[in-house]
Amino acid sequence: MQTINEHIKSHAFQTVYLIFGDETYLCNQAKNKLKNALSSPDDTMNYSYYEGKKINISEVIDLAQTLPFFQEKRLILLEDTGFFKSSPDELVALMEQLPDTTCMVFVESEVDKRSRLYKAVQKHGYIANMSTPDEKSLVVWIASLLKQEQKKIKEPVLRFFLERTGTDMIHIKNELDKLCAYTLGREEIIKEDVEEVTTQITTSKIFDMLEAIVKGEQKIAIDYYYDLLALKEPPMRILSLLVRQFNLILQVQEMDHHSIPNAEIAKQVGIPSFVVKKYIQQGKSYNRSQLEEILHLCATYEEDVKTGKLVDHIAV
Repeated sequence: MQTINEHIKSHAFQTVYLIFGDETYLCNQAKNKLKNALSSPDDTMNYSYYEGKKINISEVIDLAQTLPFFQEKRLILLEDTGFFKSSPDELVALMEQLPDTTCMVFVESEVDKRSRLYKAVQKHGYIANMSTPDEKSLVVWIASLLKQEQKKIKEPVLRFFLERTGTDMIHIKNELDKLCAYTLGREEIIKEDVEEVTTQITTSKIFDMLEAIVKGEQKIAIDYYYDLLALKEPPMRILSLLVRQFNLILQVQEMDHHSIPNAEIAKQVGIPSFVVKKYIQQGKSYNRSQLEEILHLCATYEEDVKTGKLVDHIAV
């Protein structure tokens, strides 16, 4: 995002941009920033938008090679085209000869980095991979949003908030908006506010269920399971998420045994560092063999469901 901000500030735009990644909020933000910088809302002559996998490539190429009408740039915005999987030869060739007066912006959910089109954009333009920020960056971002609303939140409450919401930035932003509205007339957001109005994501509920399993609290774990079923979560998805959690415990346990710092574990595994501490604590209840046995049982039950030997909600 910093590079795109610099391009906008200096008005030194590339002829083509590719924006992709697992953080939809950042993808949308980058897309909108480029759109606002390169076109005005009332300029329909120099702005074109295409979406989906049935785009007329010849039409796009003709447009890209047409000079803008009384403006410095022509903007062509394309979303979810699938071109970075199919890699059409005509578009690959176009990247070599895009005029400086045209800016093409691709926003894609599916990208093959081995494709010829990806490599052509990499050579002639700029590629922004919008991945989920690390924990520190998320905390800074949340603090800045709350500051705009003249709100404050203490660090333990913020950690609790992130445990409930996960790291998806769109979900975080929506939950923060709810919190700010709920605490209207009050500066500080407290834990009770978070408990009262925020929506707990499924993975967070799974984590609570896992915590109960680790502690041997069978009734509480089963209560969490039935809560998830009441929310229409498919049993096999719940099993899949449990498998993921036990896999993470195993990975974190292994790295912790090799004295790898928590921050590095978080980076390698792809989870916030404050969650690493919880996995380390949970891992103390199991040795490696026990964790491997649990994962083996989960795989067996999954196979039994697929072959009709067990009903899914009973298997879980």
